[in-house]
Amino acid sequence: MKYVEALVRWDHPTRGFVAPDQFIPFAEQTGYIKTISRWVADKAIAQCAAWHAQGIDLAVSVNVSARELIQSSLPETFVALLDKHKVSPEWIWIEITESAIMDDPNHAIETLDRLHALGIRLSIDDFGTGYSSLSYLKRMPVDELKIDKSFVMGMAHHKDDETIVRSTIDLGHNMGLKVVAEGVEDEALMQRLKDLRCDLAQGFHLSRPLPPAKLELWLKGWDSEQTGVPSKADDKRKSSTRAMPA
Repeated sequence: MKYVEALVRWDHPTRGFVAPDQFIPFAEQTGYIKTISRWVADKAIAQCAAWHAQGIDLAVSVNVSARELIQSSLPETFVALLDKHKVSPEWIWIEITESAIMDDPNHAIETLDRLHALGIRLSIDDFGTGYSSLSYLKRMPVDELKIDKSFVMGMAHHKDDETIVRSTIDLGHNMGLKVVAEGVEDEALMQRLKDLRCDLAQGFHLSRPLPPAKLELWLKGWDSEQTGVPSKADDKRKSSTRAMPA
């Protein structure tokens, strides 16, 4: 199965493109992030249903904020959305930043346990930046670690960054988790990650963000070149395409 990651993008009628790092922090401060997160989740799950109805086998990742993670109603929200769009839970991944989990680890783990019990897959985003304890990591029912792009992009110039990436890949595999490298910008970096046995990659080297129709065309081109290769791609609410030859 291939995967896509849903992220919000804002094309303002007068200001033009507004980058997420310009409005997401404000949304988090004001509490409006809850409305945005649920709107994105609804749209992403609806798109997942549409793709499967067309025979396009894609799973969709949805980001959840720290504010959402401590809400005890979050699992019920996803149950309602899955039922609304008739989507199987194994088609959905939820991404949580490491720092969000550490805001209230016990409550966060309780919420993650309930989401995992539904059959939803869980991923820790920006791994390596949140200073989390391994004692918490082993308690979390996660399926995937995403190495923060700051370490991945630094591999070409800093030996310490490559050491961190290699160690995280080994840690993830030893715990039975998939590992994704963010920030893959060129073929040399892609090849090095393959050598380190990284499972999946994400970055502009693979593709810029794409709306659903263009994503479908991209997938056809990718499949024609990489028959049988697992990939992570993206639509207009997504970050970069993720793909890593097995």
